[in-house]
Amino acid sequence: MSAPPTPLLDPARWQRHLFRGRWEETAHGTTVIEPATGAPLTDVGLASADDVATSVQAAVAAQAEWLAVPPRERAEIFRRAASLFQQHFDELARMVARETGGVLFKGEHEVREAITLCHLAAGMPLQAQGQLLPSAPGRLSIAKRAPLGVIGVISPFNFPLILTLRTVAPALAAGNAVVVKPDVRTPVSGGFMLARVFEEAGLPAGLLHILPGGAEAGEALVTAPQVPMIAFTGSPAVGRRIGELAGRHLKKVSLELGGANALVILDDADLDVAASNAAWGAWLHQGQICMAANRILVHASQAAGLLERLVDKARHLPVGDGASGQVALGPLIDARQLQRVHGLVQDSVAAGARLLAGGSYEGLFYQPTVLSGVRPGMRVFDEEIFGPVASVITVDSEEEAITLANQNQGGLAAGVISASLARAMRVAGRLRQGMVHVNDQTVNDECVNPFGGPGIAGNGTSVGGPADWEEYTQWKWITVKEQATPYPF
Repeated sequence: MSAPPTPLLDPARWQRHLFRGRWEETAHGTTVIEPATGAPLTDVGLASADDVATSVQAAVAAQAEWLAVPPRERAEIFRRAASLFQQHFDELARMVARETGGVLFKGEHEVREAITLCHLAAGMPLQAQGQLLPSAPGRLSIAKRAPLGVIGVISPFNFPLILTLRTVAPALAAGNAVVVKPDVRTPVSGGFMLARVFEEAGLPAGLLHILPGGAEAGEALVTAPQVPMIAFTGSPAVGRRIGELAGRHLKKVSLELGGANALVILDDADLDVAASNAAWGAWLHQGQICMAANRILVHASQAAGLLERLVDKARHLPVGDGASGQVALGPLIDARQLQRVHGLVQDSVAAGARLLAGGSYEGLFYQPTVLSGVRPGMRVFDEEIFGPVASVITVDSEEEAITLANQNQGGLAAGVISASLARAMRVAGRLRQGMVHVNDQTVNDECVNPFGGPGIAGNGTSVGGPADWEEYTQWKWITVKEQATPYPF
């Protein structure tokens, strides 16, 4: 039997340190708290606005040198990174679970996706990166994909490894440098874990920077003149602020903000299957997913049966420390998030919703919750919940389901469940969401699909798969004549 690999993660590296291609001490630090236990997990460095400015300057210099690295050598770095994620799979998955409060299979999912993201990035440098355009005889006209330069990434706490790496890997592969400001609640999974992997994989120093920090650091990154693009995943309120700042500084911006997602269950659906889909879509990772099924729209003839099944699941799903591998739901990320979720539930019950299960908590562990009688005007209908709450809305027709599903400021994901594929496809075609899943729930993602949605879900752009070249490069037009010729002037 082979010996276990030497651990990749060493907390001493990031204790009061930042990563700029090498580990550098900083004057400030913060303690990361493990949500499930309330105990300190690790200490990390905390970046200031000056730290951001220093990193941006270093990234600009490193990016110019990165362009001179042959494509096959760049590709090999990502293959080595994928191998490191695989080699240290158990260690990394457990850290993701502990830091995010997720169940262990959620941490494992993030590491598996990280491996795939690295393999996809390894293929990018070897792909065609332009087109030969028609032009006059004697002149060569080329449209080429050119990297933007330095990409700023501000990533969230819920799926920090995936939602950081999905920009870092393709952006680097396309020829950019990247400066990451991970959420201070998950700086290891969303930052220093990537730093260690790419450090060991041989990424040239200065191309990747990891700078956990607060609003000051985030604003410094968004307004830095030498950062032409910001990729942000998070709340609509912060997304609006970033969009305003980026627009003022004429930057490209990719905003992925979630939204009020709808799962439509038609009157011919198998209720056991529908209830399973609804529970998974609403409660997976405690509902802290941008694609979570915030609204479950069910035909009146099926409502009682669906509610009975959801209540039974809510009462029997075990809640506890996700890293133990023995529970279905873990804790919410922190007390502020818990109080927001509880406030949404209490306000909606006060407005007339009926609490059938859950609605209570112990520590950061919020019980899976079922609300019936939900309607427009209630907070759980109008707002993204980001907690384990199944909000059930009863409808009398397909038309009413479509109308209510589309009654939002923009949606990221939707699902339709029906025994009739034709009916499900008809409804799906009228839903105004960026991603629609027929005979499936709303929480779906694969590394190769374009990911994004309109309105409050973001700014209409997509990341992932074929969208990555569009997102992290710009077209550059080049013409070549055999020799210069005179003009009439």
